[in-house]
Amino acid sequence: MELQIKGKTGLVTGASAGIGRATAIALGKEGVRLAIAGRRHDKLQEVAQIIRDAGGEAPTLIVQDMMEDQAPAAIAEQVLGALGRVEILINNAGGSRPFKLESSEEQWNEALTLNFTRHRQLTHKLLSPMMEGGWGRIINITGKSEPDGINGAFCAKAAVHSWAKGLSREVGKKGITVNCIPPGRIMSDQILRNYTPEYRAWQSEHEIPMGRYGEPEDIAALICFLASPLAQYITGTVIPVDGGLRRYQF
Repeated sequence: MELQIKGKTGLVTGASAGIGRATAIALGKEGVRLAIAGRRHDKLQEVAQIIRDAGGEAPTLIVQDMMEDQAPAAIAEQVLGALGRVEILINNAGGSRPFKLESSEEQWNEALTLNFTRHRQLTHKLLSPMMEGGWGRIINITGKSEPDGINGAFCAKAAVHSWAKGLSREVGKKGITVNCIPPGRIMSDQILRNYTPEYRAWQSEHEIPMGRYGEPEDIAALICFLASPLAQYITGTVIPVDGGLRRYQF
């Protein structure tokens, strides 16, 4: 299937590992002119080399800690300077934040800032050029809606779902779609740290209908489709990619 995104411009945050890395590589192989952002320059260089080796254009590297107050403005300035405008925005930076009942306000503020506020701020920094161009794709990597306990990241990602739905209604007539993808169990360094091989095997057998944990490329494939003109009538949605792990219908 020809996705028709060759030559489009894109930004992927959290691109140094996991879902962000796989997404950047997939979009780069499709011919998207990319900027990739993350905290680790060496890891971003590895991603850039893979894209170049596959025949894609060398991406612009943006080394930035999303928790810094100036992060959205700094990223927007760099990416607009390099690409002119961003037509495909992948908000992927973030991470799980399991809390106990006595968690501090500082912990809550950090979780909400990293997993919601920075996505919102960066998007709105890049939205005007996207609207002027009359075309855009905003795709947010979020989190499950069935938390096992209190998790600051899940609360923040629920805010992303609400914000994205409202934004989709504001910008649809400008040719811009806004969608969210909550991943299920996707293999990553965090998964390997937090879950033993025995638990992963048990969960794969008993809780995941597809019988396995997912790979970052499983998410990247959907992102590439949603980023394309072929997905022009899909907006305001939350599309889980979890091998059937979640238990409710929609």
